[in-house]
Amino acid sequence: MLADRHSLSEEEYLFLIENRDAEAQALAASLAVEIRRRIYGNHVYIRGLIEVSNICRNNCYYCGIRAGNPHCERYRLSEEEILLCCREGYALGLRTFVMQGGEDGWFTDERLCALIRQIKAEFPDCAVTLSLGERSRESYQRLYDAGADRYLLRHETADAAHYGMLHPAEMSHNNRMRCLTDLKEIGYQVGCGFMVGSPYQTSEHLARDLKFIEEFKPHMCGIGPFIPHRDTDFADRPAGSVELTCYLLSLVRMICPSVLLPATTALGTLEARGREKGILSGANVVMPNLSPESVRAKYALYDGKISNGAESAQNLRDLADRMDAIGYKAVSTRGDAAGFSR
Repeated sequence: MLADRHSLSEEEYLFLIENRDAEAQALAASLAVEIRRRIYGNHVYIRGLIEVSNICRNNCYYCGIRAGNPHCERYRLSEEEILLCCREGYALGLRTFVMQGGEDGWFTDERLCALIRQIKAEFPDCAVTLSLGERSRESYQRLYDAGADRYLLRHETADAAHYGMLHPAEMSHNNRMRCLTDLKEIGYQVGCGFMVGSPYQTSEHLARDLKFIEEFKPHMCGIGPFIPHRDTDFADRPAGSVELTCYLLSLVRMICPSVLLPATTALGTLEARGREKGILSGANVVMPNLSPESVRAKYALYDGKISNGAESAQNLRDLADRMDAIGYKAVSTRGDAAGFSR
């Protein structure tokens, strides 16, 4: 049984992917939910997502905030605006703040370190998660020393050739993997992840992603369906599958039993109950939006991205009710990865 094993070959992962049917999907979800229950009970951890900037130096072919998109209305939150988001989130009961943004050079080590120290001083019982792209090892070390707890950096694809189909030549698959290795060696709780159904993706690519996750052993893993954006090279590509995404969530839970596994916004964007489907497949994290309402629509990584209703931090009651309806309890504690200590 897969749940009792710690390693499969790429060929075995490929077999699981290519032979997925309704019975296999249901069995995988059942096993994943049981594994998660043993480790985390019925808790779903709530994080406050602060989208700090949609300014980005990169031109990733799939991303709506890519540097080359002239139609993107740019914004950047000030340090005080970010602190106000944290204060509002703390009052709402949130104890993890996720600062996510494009690779915006304005956010220097000096500015970020000062901001992290202020957040940790004002909210010492909270975790700070960063998702700010590729930086030098020295930069990651400074941010960690300032108090950052976690770092999310999707590897996007474990196949270097496929990575080159999704990114311009100046972006390097080797550098992305270097960043992930540096983050783990420094001591962060590290998150990787990939899109399901991205352009040119094959079952072999997905099998390689699963093998990479098995070997890298992330503390967090973000998996969501690809959704096209109208102002990108892939505007006419079909979106990824919610069902396949949920199946892969189940497999990742079995591969890394203690992983913190989000039911992503992209799942909720493609299907009204997509978030619930993710939780019922083994996920145990949701990240409602804590950004100022005036900028939420501008952080458009893909078309139709939701940021209101249960996706809004100001409507945690709705989110809690939706989790309760499927037998889970929304909790807003720090929610560190099981067994991790800084």
